[in-house]
Amino acid sequence: MNKIKVRFNLGKGENFMKWKIQYPNGNVMYYKPNDVQLIMTNCIFKNHKKIAQKIFEGSHKVVCAWIICENIKINTNQSITDETNKVCYNPRVKPNWLFNEKIMDDNNVEQIHTINNGVYISKID
Repeated sequence: MNKIKVRFNLGKGENFMKWKIQYPNGNVMYYKPNDVQLIMTNCIFKNHKKIAQKIFEGSHKVVCAWIICENIKINTNQSITDETNKVCYNPRVKPNWLFNEKIMDDNNVEQIHTINNGVYISKID
């Protein structure tokens, strides 16, 4: 798969609470959410449903959700400030990506952006 994988890193250590970007060539970069804005295009919200369901039922948190995108732009300023179309993911609350209570797992979105550690839809298909 020649796509970029993005997730918010909650694992303990030096990269705790940073955006993790994994490129198809194997390179991995970490960014503090207050220092950058990620703008991703041609995105899919991925979720490992069985693991997310176990977390929802009380198991320990492990990596189970990420965003796949074709392109990513990393801005050092917040060029997009629109916080109206937030996409949420917290498997303790609900084991799915959610946008306005609609399940977004495996949905394609033209463009999304981050503001701090939040994920927002920039362009709704």
